[in-house]
Order: sequence, then C-alpha cells, then structure tokens
Amino acid sequence: MADGPGDLPKPPRRIPSWATVDDEVTAGSRTTIQPRPAPVEPDSPAPRPRALGLLTTIPLVVLIISAGVGAGWVLREQTQGAALSSLDTGTVQKASGPSVVRVLASTCAGTGEATGVLFDDGKVLTAASAIRQPVSVAVVTTDGRIRRAPVVGTSDDGVAVLQLAGRLDGSTATIATASPDAKASRAIIGFDQSGRQSIQQAGTTAQPRPLPEFLDPASLGAPVLNRNGQVIGLVTGNTVASGKIIDLDQVRRYAGAAPDVAPEPAGNCLARGPRTAVQPSLSVAASPLAVEVQRLFTSYFKALNQHDFLAMRDTYSKGLASSSTQEEFTRTHGTSYAFEPVITEVGGSGEESATARLTFTVLFSPKSAGAKGTTCSRLDLRYKLVREQGRLRIDAATSVASNHSCDTD
Repeated sequence: MADGPGDLPKPPRRIPSWATVDDEVTAGSRTTIQPRPAPVEPDSPAPRPRALGLLTTIPLVVLIISAGVGAGWVLREQTQGAALSSLDTGTVQKASGPSVVRVLASTCAGTGEATGVLFDDGKVLTAASAIRQPVSVAVVTTDGRIRRAPVVGTSDDGVAVLQLAGRLDGSTATIATASPDAKASRAIIGFDQSGRQSIQQAGTTAQPRPLPEFLDPASLGAPVLNRNGQVIGLVTGNTVASGKIIDLDQVRRYAGAAPDVAPEPAGNCLARGPRTAVQPSLSVAASPLAVEVQRLFTSYFKALNQHDFLAMRDTYSKGLASSSTQEEFTRTHGTSYAFEPVITEVGGSGEESATARLTFTVLFSPKSAGAKGTTCSRLDLRYKLVREQGRLRIDAATSVASNHSCDTD
C-alpha cells in the first residue's frame, strides 16, 4: 500500500431518500355535490401550480446534492488523512526489526556504539560518529549473531558504510521506491545503550517529533521507515541533540553498489570503544554464589572496556596482581572491547575458592598479542577464583575452546 494519497473517489450523486419532494400533493376544499357537475375545460390552467411546484423543488434538490457532495469530500479527505497518519508500530517492527543491527566498535575518536541497517549485499549503513578512526568494528543481529564489519568509508553528512566480512543469512532491509506523503507517519527502530531494540513513532515530515524526545544516543544510525517497513531515511549526527535525518535519495547513494563515501582513517591509538556498563548474563541458576560471580565480572569487564589497569588489578588475587604490569595490560588489553558476556558454569563452594566459565566476544587491534590476523573473536574461558579478605577474586584463566572468529557462526 502506497503512503501517498491516490485519487479520491467521488461520492455517489444520489438524492437521499429523506430529501425527496412530492410535487403531486394538492390541497382541495370540500364542496357540495351537484347533480350535474360542470365539466373541466380542456384549456384549464390547472397544471400551472404543478409546473411551479416542480420549479421550486429544483433549487432544493441542487442544494441537497451540492451539500451531499461537499460533505462526501470532507468525509473522504478526513478518512484519507487518518489513513496517512496511521502506522502500526508492531507490524513495522516485526517486518523490519531483524534487519536493524547493533553497531559496536573500538575506535580512537568515535563513540563506539550505534544502530545500523543491513541490506542484502552485506552492506550496513550507520552513523559515522560511532566509528571515527576505527580499530575494529562489528555488528550484532537481533538473534545474537556477530560479524566483523570493516569500514568502507564515511560521508560529509555523517553516514558510515560498513561491509560484513562474513556471510550472514537472514532478514535485510528494503528501500522504498518513493518518499511518502508529508502527512504520512514514520517510525524509527534503534538500539539503546543496554542493547535493547525498540520502535518509536517519529511523527510526519510535515510535523516531525524532536529526536531528543525519544532517541537514545546508541540510536544514531537508525533507519527511518514508512508504514510498510521500507527505509526512507537514516538518523545521523554527532549527538541526538544535533541529529538529523537524511532523505531517501541520500540513502540510495550510500546503499548502492558504489557508495559515494570517502575512506575513513584507521585508528592507531589505544582504542576507547563504548564505555557503557557490561553486565554478564547468567545461564545458570541465580544462586548466591552465581550472583557474587556476576558482580565480580561486572567490575572486571567495566575495567577492561575502560582500559583502567588499576581497577582491573582490583579484581585480581594478590598473586596475579603482583605479576601483572601496566605494560602487559596495554599489550594484552589496551585495544580491547568485550561485550555479550555470559556465565555458563559456576562450580565450587565459594568458601575458599570457586570456578566460573564465561563466553564473550572481544574486539581488538590486529596488532594485539594473539590477534592472528583477525580483530573480532568469541572466547570461551574458565576462571579460577579465590576468596581473599571476604571477596572472590580472579586468580587464573584458561581457554576451554579455541578462539572462534566472528566471521562465521
């Protein structure tokens, strides 16, 4: 169904039944019956009142028809306006939500997190503000799959074009064939900083909602959709407050086979990446020991992602802390950003020691120790924990399985 209005159908040119005028009505008076009534003369002017009555009804009928036509147009226009402004967010999110991805990056200058939209050739459009001077970039789908996504380039109006490094089957976005009517409702699907996807009404082109009213900072790069779930724009900008929406023609320029973008300089610094809290989820029962382990690794991943060596050491046992140095931390973790951690096992009593197994994904520089040519891996590690001064601390870690590249499932 198109968003633009079609030709409005004309209302039926019919006189309502309640408007019918009976021009045969006459009013006679009683007379005395005569034995021989006088015959009516052939040239009697009696029909004249009938002609006069018919003429008097014509203006009334014309008036009624005109009023009916006018009311019909008003009704049709109001109905059409309501249809233009209507949009079922549930239907749009079900149709287009799987093609909207979360963008995460280790960068030297970007924010490190945004929303993106995936097209069928593996191309992703997002906000350039998230990936400035990139070290490593990945996208996360709504079903949890992760792919490395090198940067193709960025545009002057704040769009970044990414290209998936590996195959990713699933739903992709469709670009609308034409811009919708200015009175047609629009929607925006984006992620917040916790990784939750949501859909928001964005108003119309004629009466747009201010973006800061409903967008999270991680929603920059989100697609703007019509009521059929087709892409008609993209949110760009350095912040939500300064954000803007690029139009359909610009989306086509960047989503095409030869996107009109310039190369983005690669980052050579210690990557910053997103600094939002990352709390491991529990795939085991939430026992007191498991909850304590969860708190420990929440602190660990916060220190890792903020590249805070002293905070990281505070999660270590005395033995591990004494053998750790700033130089080693920088070499091993200085360009890392970890996300999607899951605690899959918790063992031991926790009175003196315990074990914990975690899976998580990490972005890092190709120059990092152990990078082996890739910049995005899924890790599966088992940690030995010891209790010191009443707290569980990390004492050692070993790999349960080989590192798995993000480029495949």
